[in-house]
Amino acid sequence: MKIYEFKGFPNPSRVRIALAEKGLIDQVSFISVNVPEGEHREPTFLAKNPWGTVPVLELDDGMVISECTAITEYIDHLDGQPSLTGRTARARAIIHMMQRRAESGLLDAATDYFHHATPGLGPKLELNPNKAWGEARGERVGWTLRQFDAVLAQTPYLAGDVFSVADITAFVGLGFAEFAKIAIPEGLTHIDAWRRRIAERPSVSAA
Repeated sequence: MKIYEFKGFPNPSRVRIALAEKGLIDQVSFISVNVPEGEHREPTFLAKNPWGTVPVLELDDGMVISECTAITEYIDHLDGQPSLTGRTARARAIIHMMQRRAESGLLDAATDYFHHATPGLGPKLELNPNKAWGEARGERVGWTLRQFDAVLAQTPYLAGDVFSVADITAFVGLGFAEFAKIAIPEGLTHIDAWRRRIAERPSVSAA
């Protein structure tokens, strides 16, 4: 397998953590795509993923899979242990729900803030910034984190008792929100404790 990525960016980090959790990180060749220099918009890369986003997974038979959630779903089903996307219908539904909330309300919102309310990747790549939209999305980050803090007051992880892809997405999203200098609400004691526990997982340091 090959993964086209820019190491350190949020979505590639999500995939690396998932691979490390599954013990598969050594079975993947990582190919760097220089996003800050616009390499993701060049014809060679767009032939693999016309959407121009990283990461992209290329299988040994040439099949290409993009979109981070699709890649992590594929990774999770290569091997049974541990399950990151749930084993039962109930577990899968709850994980998917919380994963989507973490993606839309935290990681994607922080990304929108970065691209629209800050200089982002610079004028050559940020072609249609909308500052008001970006600032509104930054506010959504704080709202989402307050909701997650309430969830984590009841359960150790976002989707219940077991670490899942929802935790990976939220952990990476929170880190990116701080990188983008979004104001994080104070007093989120359950988020803080959860974050410390996630940071101690070997998969995070391996990624």
